[in-house]
Amino acid sequence: MADIFTVIADPTRRDILQVLLDGHVPDTEDEQPGTSVSEIVAHLGLSQPTVSKHLKVLREAGLVSVREEGQHRYYSLDYTPLESVEDWLIPFLSADFDPAEQARQMVASLPDQAKQVADAIGHAVADTTHRVTSAVHAVGKKLRP
Repeated sequence: MADIFTVIADPTRRDILQVLLDGHVPDTEDEQPGTSVSEIVAHLGLSQPTVSKHLKVLREAGLVSVREEGQHRYYSLDYTPLESVEDWLIPFLSADFDPAEQARQMVASLPDQAKQVADAIGHAVADTTHRVTSAVHAVGKKLRP
């Protein structure tokens, strides 16, 4: 099986995955999910053999599944192999993540009334934390011989 990064490195395959994602409908009892090869061909303006070649690579990598109905094939996206890409990317995406800065930016973007509520909640949490910490320390002092 090809490396998932090699498979998704190809722009045509990424375009096909995007078409499948755009056409994704949650499974229902009445509808069979999937996008036909002809729909992908029409959407991307590629030849049918080119699309089929790329779909074969995506299928072998486990990124798509196929359902045959007569002479037609319907493809659906399978997200599972992309989890390894996500797992690999997360440390890079969060390397500069500063939760305190993110919180400040979120609060700054709130309307004034929401800022007041957030500020009140923050003060209540800080006050409660201080009281609990003080009580724990006081109990700890009393328990020490």
